[in-house]
Amino acid sequence: MLAPPHSVRGVFAAGFHVTPKLHLICPESCILIVIGVVIGLLLFYTGLTSVGPLTPDVFFLFMLPPIVLDAGYYMPNRSFFDNLGSIMTYAVLGTVWNALTIGLCLWAVGLSGLYGTPVPLLDALLFSSIISAVDPVAVLAVFEEIHVNDVLYILVFGESLLNDAVTVVLYRMFEGYTDMGTENIIPTDYVYGVASFFVVALGGTAVGILWGLVAAFVSRFTHHVRAIEPLFVFILGYLSYLSAELFHLSGILALTFCGLTMKNYVEENISQKSHTTLKYGMKMLANCSETIIFMFLGVSTVNDIHEWNTWFVILTIVFITVFRSVGVVLLTWPINRFRVHALNKVDQFIMAYGGLRGAVAFALVLVVNEEVIPTKKMLVTTTIAVIYFTVFVQGMTIGPLVRLLNVPRSVKGQMSMNERLHTRLMDHLMAGLEDVTGQFMGNYKIRD
Repeated sequence: MLAPPHSVRGVFAAGFHVTPKLHLICPESCILIVIGVVIGLLLFYTGLTSVGPLTPDVFFLFMLPPIVLDAGYYMPNRSFFDNLGSIMTYAVLGTVWNALTIGLCLWAVGLSGLYGTPVPLLDALLFSSIISAVDPVAVLAVFEEIHVNDVLYILVFGESLLNDAVTVVLYRMFEGYTDMGTENIIPTDYVYGVASFFVVALGGTAVGILWGLVAAFVSRFTHHVRAIEPLFVFILGYLSYLSAELFHLSGILALTFCGLTMKNYVEENISQKSHTTLKYGMKMLANCSETIIFMFLGVSTVNDIHEWNTWFVILTIVFITVFRSVGVVLLTWPINRFRVHALNKVDQFIMAYGGLRGAVAFALVLVVNEEVIPTKKMLVTTTIAVIYFTVFVQGMTIGPLVRLLNVPRSVKGQMSMNERLHTRLMDHLMAGLEDVTGQFMGNYKIRD
């Protein structure tokens, strides 16, 4: 079943990158979704059902891990740790803000009977917790093509990775409340919900770092069997994800921090050939997974699990756009008080506009129990509509907007040995100053 998407990926990549103007008009992810829709139409009208929709198990266990491992392993560490406070603020407070405001507004409008079907408060909050989080797959697919500067890239992409813990906690919390019923919820249930966030986030991070250190330790003894070095990185990285999910922790956070840890330590122990194999093998798996995800999103559009509700779809898109923008502006004001380089209005606009939704939301909404939430089909259809709006409308226009607003672009270049030496020297000196003064001026001590 996976052979056709791999073949399509090869042919498509060759054709996409030999047409210089195509990527300026349409992101690669948009074209992949269109191809998926065409395939879905052919399968639907020919009566072939051998290729089913993208199931949550397939997505979370097989498709998502290669993308997250690649992102974590090749994460720009300096930018990530320098902006860690801002990223955490947007990921935690921003996601909670979006989930609560979107859910409450959808519920409040539903009280007027505009939707034609009742939408209880807990159902609206459950849906908003799914749809409010920025998707790492969609962000990675678009932001890597427009080559936005490192600060904006790491802020939006870092938020999309770290808000997984918030999304998982909110989703499970509202799902549990829905099963319990509003009348059976007691105050301690809210306390448990808040506490579970710290368990999920910190637990996932700890699991990832632990497996990263295990990989670093094992790689010290592989100099006699260089051929298996890349295999250890893939296997131990995947084990970090499975271990976190096994204990209901954040698998995405575990895999992200496992990749960050392995990058710092494993790379010093493996050979150059293993490093090359690891680099291109990881990129290939991530690109293939990304292709399959977007194509199956298109294929999943053409089936009979939909229920279209015009007002619910329109208002959801309006609310996620408005409250994403308001949330970024409100959170940036206190953040700028602690940043060396403040985020200007153009940066805030790109951050708000770059809040794309993707397959994570689609996979989560498929898990919803239709017996508990009768409006599941409407929620699935609305989720796909939101994904299409953010990927096609925002994804296709963010590139021209970046050029129109003269947003600084990233400049990729190889540092000379002299630059690397002096950069490392200054990092150690600043880490020492932070240790002596007891003040974290730029997270040098953490990074060191």
